[in-house]
Amino acid sequence: MMPKNSLIFALHATSRGFGYVVFEGPFAPYDWGTVIARGDKNGICLQKLERMLDRFLPETLLLEDVKSVAKRGERIARLYKAIASLCVSRNIDIAVYTLGDIKACFASVGAVTRQEIAESVARQIDAFGYRKPKPRKAWQSEDRRMAMFCAAALVLTHYQMGALTLFDDLSR
Repeated sequence: MMPKNSLIFALHATSRGFGYVVFEGPFAPYDWGTVIARGDKNGICLQKLERMLDRFLPETLLLEDVKSVAKRGERIARLYKAIASLCVSRNIDIAVYTLGDIKACFASVGAVTRQEIAESVARQIDAFGYRKPKPRKAWQSEDRRMAMFCAAALVLTHYQMGALTLFDDLSR
């Protein structure tokens, strides 16, 4: 088995797939992007994630607590449980942050909404500046890049809080 890197991998699942970021340090993105899944969404997401974990060998994987967000569906909750099992089998630490943790992290800069948090992330991380999604109108669906910014917000929350909230209850 290859040694793990000190990389942090954050993932934010959506109804269409997931956004991810990989960081080497607090303001040092290594890789980022979005994955679109059609058909067996959870199966496809897990396959793509497995390939990414093989490639990056992260030390820690970050997730948002599905219980802290009322609109998160059962499919995403099942996906997060499967991701947690995958990480446990690969000896990858898992840290879970609530939406409240994320909002508290960004409150000091006045960012409350997802759009404001994405804008704050774009200001703090130069590589994301031109990828920032435009504010959406009420009739528009969310830009798929927003998932990447939600994942980046998880990383910044992780570094600001300084301690892992380990996900040890797979029955959630």
